[in-house]
Amino acid sequence: MFYTESGMSESAYQAYNEQRPARLLFLCDHASNAVPAELDHLGLSAADFTRHIAYDIGAAELTRALADLWAAPALLARWSRLVVDLNRGNDDPTLVMKLSDGRVIPGNRDLDRNGIEDRIMRYHAPYHDTLAATISNALAAGIVPVLVSVHSFTPLWRGQARPWHAGVLWDRDGRLALPLLERLRREPDIVVGDNEPYSGELENDTLYRHGTMNGLPHVLIEVRQDLIADRAGVESWAKRLKQVLGDGIKDMGTPDIRFTRPLAVFSGGSQMDEKTRTELEAAAFRRLVAHLRTRTDVQNIDLMNLAGFCRNCLGDWYREAAATKGITLEKDQAREIVYGMPPAEWKTRYQKDASAEAKAAFSTSHKTHS
Repeated sequence: MFYTESGMSESAYQAYNEQRPARLLFLCDHASNAVPAELDHLGLSAADFTRHIAYDIGAAELTRALADLWAAPALLARWSRLVVDLNRGNDDPTLVMKLSDGRVIPGNRDLDRNGIEDRIMRYHAPYHDTLAATISNALAAGIVPVLVSVHSFTPLWRGQARPWHAGVLWDRDGRLALPLLERLRREPDIVVGDNEPYSGELENDTLYRHGTMNGLPHVLIEVRQDLIADRAGVESWAKRLKQVLGDGIKDMGTPDIRFTRPLAVFSGGSQMDEKTRTELEAAAFRRLVAHLRTRTDVQNIDLMNLAGFCRNCLGDWYREAAATKGITLEKDQAREIVYGMPPAEWKTRYQKDASAEAKAAFSTSHKTHS
C-alpha cells in the first residue's frame, strides 16, 4: 500500500491469483490507464487515456487470461504509465514522461526531482517491493520462479506499419527466450520479432532488476495491440501463448539460478567485468564453505529453519552447476566439497539429535532434504 497526506490510499498494484505458488509469475507493468484522484487526470482528457501513451492496450486482459490458464499468480500495475513507468529504473529520464508521442503531459511538465521521488514512493516502489517479496518467498519455499512480463505495442509507429505480430524481448539470459522464439517461429500465420519492436537490454527495467539481478529465468512477450484489443483476440492469443510458453519452458529445463551480468554494486561503485565478478563470487563461496567447516556446532536443520538452505543445498547447487559444464558429480561427491569430508563421516562426528521444536519448525516450513 502507499500513503498520502490524508492516510492510507489504494494499492499501487493489483495482485491476481496471489494464493497460487509462484513457479510461473506473470507481470504487467503497463496494465492500467487509471490515475489516482489526487493527480487530477494529469491535466489530460479522457480520450488521451484510450491511447497507447497511457497503457499497453490488451496487456492486462492477456496477463490475467494466461495466469488463469496456468493457475499462476500475476502482478499488474494499478496506475497509468503516465503517472510513473514501472518498467523504468528510478534514475531513468523517462520514468515520468513529460512528452509522450507528441502529447505534452501537463501534470508532469513542471515536475521537479522531489515530485518524481514522491511518485516513486507512492506508485513505483510498492509494486517492485511486492515483486521482490514474492520472489523471496518463492525461493525460501524452494521454488525458482520463472518471470514472464506481458506487454503490447502499437501497429503503427510514426506512420510506419510494424510487421510483427509478437516480439520476444531478452537481455543476455536466453534460456527461455531462445526456445520460445524458436517455437513461435513455427507458427505459420505470424511474424515474430527477436528483440523487436523494442530491445530487452534496458538496464534497471523490471526484468533486469528482478530477473537478471536475481539470476532467474525470464522473458518479456510483446503482442501487437490490434490482435488483443477485444475478448476474442485475448482468448486466442492466451491459448497460443499457453502452448508455446509451455513448450519453451520444457525445452529450457529445470529453472535454476544463473547470473549473466555483474551483480549490482553500491551506489557510486565501479561496474565490474565478468571475469572479476566470477572471481569474487568464487572467493565468497570458498569463504562461506571454509566458515561452515569450522562451525560444526551449527546443525543443518538450524540453517534450514533460519535461512532456508544448508550444507546439503550448497553441495547440490555445486553439483547442478558442474552438470551445466558437462561435469558429472555424484551427490555425496559434491557435498563432500562443502563438508570437507564424506557426509556420512560428518554426521557421525558432528550431527546431534534435533530438538522437538526444531523438527516442528522444519516440518512446517520446508520439504524434506536428504
